[in-house]
Amino acid sequence: MDLSVLAPADRVAPPTPPADDPAWWRSAVIYEVYLRSFADGNGDGVGDLAGLRQHLGYLHDLGVDAIWITPWYASPLADGGYDVADYRTIHPAFGDLAEAEALIREALALGIRTIIDVVPNHVSDRHPWFREALAAGPGSPERERFWFRPGRGERGEQRPTDWVSNFSGDTWTRVTEADGRPGEWYLHLFSPEQPDLNWNHPDVRREHEDILRFWFDRGVAGVRIDSAALLVKDPALPEVPEAPGPGEHPNQDRDELHAIYRSWRQVAEEYPGTRVLVGELWLPDIDRFARYLRPDELHTAFNFDFLARPWEAGELRASIEQTLAAHAPVAAPSTWVLSNHDVTRPVTRYGRADTAFAFATKRRGTPTDLPLGRRRARAAALLTAALPGSLYVYQGDELGLPEVEELPADRIEDPMHFRSGGVDPGRDGCRVPLPWRGTEPPFGFSPELSRAEPWLPQPPEWAALTVEAQQSDPASMLWLYRQALRLRRAEPGLGDGPLEWLEAPEGVLAFARGDRFVSVTNLSDRAVPLPEHTAVLLSSSPLDAGLLPPDSTVWLRTAQRPAEHLTSNAQRKEH
Repeated sequence: MDLSVLAPADRVAPPTPPADDPAWWRSAVIYEVYLRSFADGNGDGVGDLAGLRQHLGYLHDLGVDAIWITPWYASPLADGGYDVADYRTIHPAFGDLAEAEALIREALALGIRTIIDVVPNHVSDRHPWFREALAAGPGSPERERFWFRPGRGERGEQRPTDWVSNFSGDTWTRVTEADGRPGEWYLHLFSPEQPDLNWNHPDVRREHEDILRFWFDRGVAGVRIDSAALLVKDPALPEVPEAPGPGEHPNQDRDELHAIYRSWRQVAEEYPGTRVLVGELWLPDIDRFARYLRPDELHTAFNFDFLARPWEAGELRASIEQTLAAHAPVAAPSTWVLSNHDVTRPVTRYGRADTAFAFATKRRGTPTDLPLGRRRARAAALLTAALPGSLYVYQGDELGLPEVEELPADRIEDPMHFRSGGVDPGRDGCRVPLPWRGTEPPFGFSPELSRAEPWLPQPPEWAALTVEAQQSDPASMLWLYRQALRLRRAEPGLGDGPLEWLEAPEGVLAFARGDRFVSVTNLSDRAVPLPEHTAVLLSSSPLDAGLLPPDSTVWLRTAQRPAEHLTSNAQRKEH
């Protein structure tokens, strides 16, 4: 049955997520929807709520438990919606508040919860608060909600600090006061269109707690917190030390953050069911990272360490072990993610000589071997789906979409590209609209009669990667994802719970989940034997005479304690 064609009345359900599964988030498969690029329902070339609602059946069939939707609020879109002008209004290009409420109900009727983005570090320069601050002038209460400061130098012509932006370049912009003279400077850790809020101000704290309640009242099951480690700044605004100690950085991972998230947790617990708080935390210190996951703070946070590691057995195992060890004392589940709307897609990244990810090393024209990258991305998909905790899937990864690296210069919108002087290719390459059907662009992204081009152009070779082309092909990436998520839900040992490492040849990761499930990933350059098993549940690549080829993952059903079988099998091969 195609659930995407159900009438809206058939999907209506109470907006409150069911309270009978308070631990749903610990094992959930959560699908990231980059709304502008998911599906265009009204024919203007931009993804919207109408398009998402039309394809809820696709997400149901894929097997996800929740969707996380990137910002859908009123915004000038200077940074893809992460410059919010009004948290209680939907951007007109995406729809309206009534459509958002309908989406939440319809998705929940299909068993899919909705998580939305909040962006507490900054707002848009079009936000009413910032416009009031500009009009009010120096020393006004309105400016105290932000970080306005006089400049250094005789005439205030020098920036207050030499902090570096997360988007490259400066972090301060000077305003022109009402009398026309150069005036104060305001802080923005990202672009000038995104002035940072002052989280020492009670108005800022009250407003965000009210925003949480506004959306929880409408049935959302949780919020993803953008740049969650950046909100609090040292009021003295010192320069960044060369090697800051724990909690000593003036604008990252400040200890005062924990009180904010404790208050947010209290808001979330006012509501029935579990309303989850998910942090975007890019922190190198995994113990500092885990502090945010204490029982009275955030529920989970993105595990970027795993995402950034190269395709090497030792590196990935070290990340898995460190992650599980850090989460254990706070009893929080790990999250596993291979990409998102900011990161080079796995099919492209894993085909490169350097398979790690870092924003600082992104460059246009980096060679990649797409067949190799696709094989590794398939193996990585099964590996991550078998790990303990929750799983995030970025839209299009289930189709095996590569990064689009040859976008026309006049179509690029990402401020990371422009603020780097063009050195950074930007993030638009992973944000190209999805291909749904057909043999030429826009591949069903927009309605058939629409003449609007997608906001970013799709490569013609994506004809082989559409949902239509893959959905009946057992060798396709989409087929692999659907089977993996079906098994993940059916297998009692998967999702949240323990993991037991098994002995394995060098370059191989093997572990057991539950009593009879084993996952084996071969990252070596040779085919390897499998442990004794009663069935092959799923394999990312065809087995080679019973051996697991390089860059492949297999899921197995075992009859007895798997560690003994893998050890004895490997020993027999050696002798």
